[in-house]
Amino acid sequence: MTTATAPGAWARFLDGDVWHSFRSSPVAIGAALVAAVCIFCALFANWVAPHNPFDLATLELADARLPPAWDVGGSAKYMLGTDDQGRDILSALMYGARISLLVGIASVALSVVVGVGLGLLSGFVGGKTDAFIMRVCDVMLSFPSILIALLIDGVGRAMFPNAHDTLAFAVLVLAIALPGWVQYARTVRGSTLVERNKEYVQAARVVGVAPLRIMSRHVLPNVMGPVLVLATIQVATAILTEATLSFLGVGVPPTQPSLGTLIRVGNDFLFSGEWWITIFPGLMLVLIALSVNLLGDWLRDALNPRLR
Repeated sequence: MTTATAPGAWARFLDGDVWHSFRSSPVAIGAALVAAVCIFCALFANWVAPHNPFDLATLELADARLPPAWDVGGSAKYMLGTDDQGRDILSALMYGARISLLVGIASVALSVVVGVGLGLLSGFVGGKTDAFIMRVCDVMLSFPSILIALLIDGVGRAMFPNAHDTLAFAVLVLAIALPGWVQYARTVRGSTLVERNKEYVQAARVVGVAPLRIMSRHVLPNVMGPVLVLATIQVATAILTEATLSFLGVGVPPTQPSLGTLIRVGNDFLFSGEWWITIFPGLMLVLIALSVNLLGDWLRDALNPRLR
């Protein structure tokens, strides 16, 4: 006599509604493929990129401002052309996308940790703690996020003018994450206010479970659905914010340019005919942001039974 074994987590996922929704959505599949290609090229730029655009020993000024390979005067060595310093645009896109994705994911992760923690505390404890956290959120929402990011980044660079690139990178992540935690806090607080009055929370309180354990083990898993959707969409927003800051000259260090820095450099040559220097980084930025946003929209619909 054989006994049936419970299916594993992967088997349950393949049989679940989320995977079925993904397979039946051509837009989600296309967005996932574009995002996967961009992420793969960014992560493995050292092996995929045909050149190292930031190795000064390999740069040749004689190859500066070459058009794409299919244009007149182009070279097959540089598929998408070169910039004003002779750097390969295609390789620069891969290395620049790595910085943009890293900043976007790191800032969103920090926003999630701070926002979810404060939202849980606000919704579960209530009272003066809830009122204080919500008033802080109101103050944060009264200022444009890009203005707060500019302020923090400017103050950080003023305090540490000779800071190492790693510290400058951390300041940029903090500048983007600080305005972003508010949305997670308000979302988690609303869900926690609903969950804390349900029977399983009341039962845990009756048996003497500590409040911190109730929040982390019981309430938190049930409020993470909206957080995952919001975090997916916010990754694209964080990447665009980083590109904006880099375009304004207060982003990542010049030694590690991101897509925003490449767009800013190319903007100086846009009206002189070298359109490829800024157009291709802009297209790369649009592809990444659009694919992530489409995945976020699909995930929102897949996790909400009312929208199926």
